[in-house]
Amino acid sequence: MFVRAVITVIGKDRVGIIAAVSNILAEKNVNILDISQTTMQDMFTMIMLADISKMNTDMASLSESLEKKGMEQGLSIKIQHEDIFNSMHRL
Repeated sequence: MFVRAVITVIGKDRVGIIAAVSNILAEKNVNILDISQTTMQDMFTMIMLADISKMNTDMASLSESLEKKGMEQGLSIKIQHEDIFNSMHRL
């Protein structure tokens, strides 16, 4: 059974964004299930769906690692448990 999370990345487009996020997820044993990314003019946007059921850390630590990497690279990187994400987007 999957325990899923939604990861969003927004920032100025440049080489290595997907690699930077993917490396953190791999270190934490998080499996990427799906990726949607696009570049609008010079802005990069990405949404990832990830399986966090076997991660080797807790959600707070993973979130902190992603946010720190985002600050280093001038990106906004956020992660939410799928249940929270779905609750926030229901009408």
